[in-house]
Amino acid sequence: MAFEPTRRGFLAAAAALPAVTAATAAEGTQISHRVLGKTGLKVTTVGFGSMITSDPSVITRALEMGITYFDTARGYQNGNNERMVGAALKSRRKEIVLSSKSEAKTAAGATAELETSLRELGTDYLDIWYIHSKDKPDQVPDELVEAWAKAKQQGKIRHIGLSTHSPNEMVDRILEIGKVEVVLATYNFTMGDTRDATFERINNAGLGLVAMKVMAGGLKSKNPKPQMQRPMAGLAALKWAIRKPYFATAIPSMTDMEQLEMNFQAMTGTIGPAEERILAARLDQIRPDYCRMCYSCEGQCTKGLPVTDMLRYVSYADGYGQFALGREHFLKLPAAIQNVNCGDCSSCSVHCRNGVDVARRLRLGQELFV
Repeated sequence: MAFEPTRRGFLAAAAALPAVTAATAAEGTQISHRVLGKTGLKVTTVGFGSMITSDPSVITRALEMGITYFDTARGYQNGNNERMVGAALKSRRKEIVLSSKSEAKTAAGATAELETSLRELGTDYLDIWYIHSKDKPDQVPDELVEAWAKAKQQGKIRHIGLSTHSPNEMVDRILEIGKVEVVLATYNFTMGDTRDATFERINNAGLGLVAMKVMAGGLKSKNPKPQMQRPMAGLAALKWAIRKPYFATAIPSMTDMEQLEMNFQAMTGTIGPAEERILAARLDQIRPDYCRMCYSCEGQCTKGLPVTDMLRYVSYADGYGQFALGREHFLKLPAAIQNVNCGDCSSCSVHCRNGVDVARRLRLGQELFV
């Protein structure tokens, strides 16, 4: 996708598109479905990511509108998210595809988390259970895979999934495992075609693909007319993420009815030149702030900071407005990492090839979370 990032292009494209409002977005929208790889699961091309959802009525409304794929995780909102999602979906559990995740590092820990997830969700099985947030092959030992395989054998899960922010690095391990059936991966317009070859390999192997982080760090904007531009940028970003047929669905986070209605509309039509210009300008705006999670900066920090991870935590706070979530992740880092102060360095050793102002963003994280 060729971008021409200019503010003039953004405003011209905005004028060419209809306004998106909660009252009109879903009107006339045709629901579209795709099959999730060889699982045979039929899902709406727009699913529901509940990571930052705190209003169960939004989940209930999504169900009424026809969305069929709902995603949560054991660790979301300190474990409270699963209970809310389960209560909202309980009356129509068999009509939907429900997934959850575990970041456990041991088989015993994963098994215990699965039992908790099932209890909190009020169900006796998950359609997909993800080995969650694994970005390096050595983070997925055979012992961990066997915990998922055993759960499937016992009927507690229907399909084995794996989520990653780094699919290019993980693809060989995923295919080597031979038991993963669904891959949940970071995918958004800032990445262009840099991951397409990897996704094609995954798709050709018969695995289902689900896109996450599709809004590229949230919809906060320094633009003087954010109320007009945010909905259109979000709609364009979601359309971009599901434009490739090998992605069965995407799971944008939804916190309110306006976001739900906007996201629902993405199932209608394809992304056009006007929306591409909107995304080009949006990329220009967020370039200094948004980490594309390419991991090319790995090992550059002389103090040993996990730069990509820390930048993601900052984006939770100032992109999605979820300070507690960002700080929760930050406080899981080793104490030695938490105590590093980037202000003590005369210059930053990390150079982002995509233009992120790494030193400024890391200092912001340290100011926010320490």
